Amino acid sequence: MIAHGFLVIDKDPAMTSHDVVAMGRRALNTRKVGHAGTLDPMATGVLVLGFGNGTRLLQYVTNGDKSYLATVVLGAATITDDHEGEITSTADVSAVTDAAIESELAKMRGMIAQRPSSVSAVKVDGERAHARVRAGEVFELPAREVTISNLEILEIRRVGDRVEVDIDVTCSAGTFIRAIARDCGAALGVGGHLNKLRRTRVAGFGLDRTVSIAGLKAQDFTPLSMADVARATFAVRTVSVDEATELSFGRALVANTSEDITAAISPADEVLALLQNKEGKALPIAVFAAVN
Repeated sequence: MIAHGFLVIDKDPAMTSHDVVAMGRRALNTRKVGHAGTLDPMATGVLVLGFGNGTRLLQYVTNGDKSYLATVVLGAATITDDHEGEITSTADVSAVTDAAIESELAKMRGMIAQRPSSVSAVKVDGERAHARVRAGEVFELPAREVTISNLEILEIRRVGDRVEVDIDVTCSAGTFIRAIARDCGAALGVGGHLNKLRRTRVAGFGLDRTVSIAGLKAQDFTPLSMADVARATFAVRTVSVDEATELSFGRALVANTSEDITAAISPADEVLALLQNKEGKALPIAVFAAVN
């Protein structure tokens, strides 16, 4: 098995991202495993694990956009903005029209200021917000700028005294789908929370590339190489042997053709460095291979 690479996991419900990392450490027989973007225990879907030097690329994968399928429930607000939390208010939804729902969700498309859910992994004074809430603290996190590039309504259903809205969302890193549910319900005056959440894509990695939790436990998987991930994440240039030697010493190369971060890959398909143009040259911002 390769020493440096990635696994794309299809996370099951009722487990934390940390649980999956722990499984990855056992399956890969290494302590050096991290993940790109936390998934709540209630959520399922794409969780990208990096191991070995792959952990050094995780920040770039984490910063990529993400896609989700979700179900918003209107007619009840909860303390956690999802179905696992205590209900804090309920309201009659009989007067809420499909057109009103569509109008409020449409306002969330594009660049918006969004207040993260209080039960999130955002740190407040060095402690995770969700830990403070579960300890009984009441507070609101400040709004932050996020981009929701796609928010499509798939179906609206009337179920008893609630309205369920299935949505397909593509958004920037740092967007909270629970906040979409909360804010839609608040704008309609009936309260809202998230009932289901499935992440279908992180950056260039979709469900079609995932390994199941059962497969991870059984070690029935083939990891992605760092070159596989680099090609799905960055612009790429193939470097010569002489250029590879220069990179191993942290020296600059002739400028990249792209102004984006570029992965330097050897003819042997090894990721040597990440490069970024500056002052007319391609400067290494991360080096992965030392000179022999």
